[in-house]
Amino acid sequence: MSWKPVGAEMAESFGLWGATLLVLLIAGQYFGVTLTESTAIVHNLRRRTIQWSNVQAICVEGSRGAQTVVIYEAGGRRTRLRAPITGFLCWDRGFEEKFHTIGRWWQDHRGPDWTPVPLPAAELSGRRVPDGNPFACPM
Repeated sequence: MSWKPVGAEMAESFGLWGATLLVLLIAGQYFGVTLTESTAIVHNLRRRTIQWSNVQAICVEGSRGAQTVVIYEAGGRRTRLRAPITGFLCWDRGFEEKFHTIGRWWQDHRGPDWTPVPLPAAELSGRRVPDGNPFACPM
């Protein structure tokens, strides 16, 4: 049985927590969305491209104490963005501005032929996508 001083155990524990926090901070920089003229490139665990013409709504939803931006597509698929996010230990002071930037970018680049399409889940529940507010959640 080996004996370690209490200080060494604490230093080892703090070192482990510090390394974990550093890895999370570095990994968090790879999450987000890149806005192009025709698509939103979502950087989550897997990269995904969403055509602006296929997007039906962009809104903020709460989940587990955090607020995230969600993109709703015409086929009913919803994509929760991992950044921007605001919540416990990850408060983004520019969250509202980033959310509105994504929404305005979509409105400016979705194309002149874009028309609202009722989402499958919204049809089943009898709810419709609000015509006047593109930032209202359809579900």
